[in-house]
This record gives sequence, C-alpha cells and structure tokens, in this order.
Amino acid sequence: MMKRWFQCLFAVIGGVLGYEWSDTVGQPFFKIIETVFGVEQVRGEAYWMMLAGVVLFYLISSWAVNYGLQKMQQSEEKVSSIPITDLIAGTVGMAVGLVLAVILLTPFEQAGLYSPVLHVIFTMMLGVVGFRLGYAKKEELIVLLAKGRSAKDRNQGEGKGFEEHKILDTSVIIDGRIADICKTGFIEGTLVIPEFVLEELQHIADSSDLLKRNRGRRGLDILNKIQKELEVKVLIYEGDFEEISEVDSKLVKLAKVLQGKVITNDFNLNKVCELQGVSVLNINDLANAVKPVVLPGEEILVQVIKDGKEHGQGVAYLDDGTMIVVEGGRDFIGTTLDVLVTSVLQTSAGRMIFAKPKLLEKAL
Repeated sequence: MMKRWFQCLFAVIGGVLGYEWSDTVGQPFFKIIETVFGVEQVRGEAYWMMLAGVVLFYLISSWAVNYGLQKMQQSEEKVSSIPITDLIAGTVGMAVGLVLAVILLTPFEQAGLYSPVLHVIFTMMLGVVGFRLGYAKKEELIVLLAKGRSAKDRNQGEGKGFEEHKILDTSVIIDGRIADICKTGFIEGTLVIPEFVLEELQHIADSSDLLKRNRGRRGLDILNKIQKELEVKVLIYEGDFEEISEVDSKLVKLAKVLQGKVITNDFNLNKVCELQGVSVLNINDLANAVKPVVLPGEEILVQVIKDGKEHGQGVAYLDDGTMIVVEGGRDFIGTTLDVLVTSVLQTSAGRMIFAKPKLLEKAL
C-alpha cells in the first residue's frame, strides 16, 4: 500500500514538472517531431509534457521505491541488532561532538570567516568523531551513569532502599543451591542473569554428552524455578561484550558496569574477581560457614562406610557431607558407632574431621 502511495506521489510530481518545463524542454522536442513527421504544429504541448512526466516518473518510482524500501529494511535490521547501550553511547558522543563544533565555529563566524562548506565539513567530522568515541567508551559511560543512579538511590532514604545487583554465573546456576538460598530470603537485591550465561547454559543443555546435557537442563530448570516460584527480582541482562570472548571475563566486566556482586562457586572465578576488585559471593564459602562447629573431644555418632587412605583408617560422613577420618575404623565398616573427635582440619576444599572410636578409648 505504501508503495502505491509513493508511486502516485511521484507521478503527480512528474506531471507538475512536465507541465512547468513544457516551454523550455517541450518546444525543442516538439520541433524535432514536427520536422521528422512533417507536422505543422503539435497542439497541447503542455498537456503532452505533463502526461510524459507522469508516465516517466511513475516508471522510475517503481524501481526507486523498491530500492528505497529495501535499503530502509536493511537499515532497520542493522539498527535493531545493535544493543540499546551502544546506540545511547554513540548518540551521546555525537551530541557532544556537535555541541563542540558549534562552540568552535562561533568565533570564526563572528570574525567574518564563515564558510558554509567549512561549517558542514567541520560539523560532520566532529559529529562522526564524537559518535565513534562515544561508542568506544560506552562501558565507561555506563559506569558513570550507574554510579550516578546508585548515588541517587542511596540518597533517597532508607524507606525506598537501594537494591544491589547479584550476578549469577553458570556454575552456581547448575549447582542449584542458589534457589534454596533465595527461598530462605538471605539474598537481597536483584538477581542478574546475563544473556551470554543463558547461551552457555543452552549450549551445555544441547551437548551430545549425557552428563553435560543433564547439567545444562538442570541449570535451566533452576532458573525457571527462581523466576516463577520464588519472590525474587530477576533481571535478564541482554547486553554483551563482543570484544571479550571468555564468559568469566564478561561476568567481571558486567559486575564493574552494574556495580554489583558475582555469585559463584568457581574457585578460579573467585580469585579473578578478587584481583579485579569485584565483590564476589561464593556459595561454597557460605556452605562451609554454616556447617556445625565440631570441637576436639566431642562425641559423634557416625557410620563408617569405606576404607581410608592410611592403614586401618575408616571414612564416615556427616549429614552436611563433611568427611570424618576414623583411626582404626576399618574394622567397623558398615556399622554405626560413637567416635571422639581428635582434631579438625580446615582446607580450601572444605573441612575434614579426625576421630577415633570411643570403644578403643574406653579400652585404653
């Protein structure tokens, strides 16, 4: 429908131009016709020129409109594929460049050195440079805006409060314990799920390896549970850092941009965040912190289930998964007995308890 309207508009414009140019363009043309065909005089020259303009512009418009609509559609597709943050940053940079052009050209205009060509070239140059600089510095610009917004939110008073962003990585989503922690209400603020993390989860869920596929699907189920069943604010961050290939590096960059914290159980990501000055919440550290405190000399009822590494040792586990090494417990495999704690060892992998059977203590 739009194409027909444009064609009609072009035809009207062609008719008007043909009528107006009938004296200048039409007379030489009709003289040639009179000479070739031996006609004394062609009547209605203006109307013939108007008809010729209508037909000519209508035919040209058929190609021009198709070409224009095609280019317009391609431009819309390109613009729609660009993240909104890139467009905003580039537009801000271009606006700064145009303002700077006006400021710099004003003294030349007042001095009588104004040139329209120079004005257009200089303005276009600074506008393009400003757009490119704004696009290149988009992340720093977002950080400044985020800091300003954070300061404003903090100054609004305790009544409204300030919501901090907690950014989830792939490992903590697959782990699943984050859903239980959110359910208890210990996580405050907004949970941020980056789109590149969702893409990684989708890739894992589509893996040919059965174990990876199950882990990926479990992660997607956990996210679905958090969004639909829990009263937690969830934000899907659609932006991406195309210049960065690693997902962990993107998470660190996003945490800097949003001034948030990364929630993970990945030891390496934890260290990278600490080196980059990004706050991190490690689920494993939380799990170790809430484990029950066991002191040397306490008595525990355990079940020895397997051999230990050293001769005569047996291994048992608490309900929270803490491993207990029972000296001389090999003879009690498969039985439940009371043991006395001799020492507790805290390692990066968790906590390990050393104990000995209470029966042996009584025998001594």
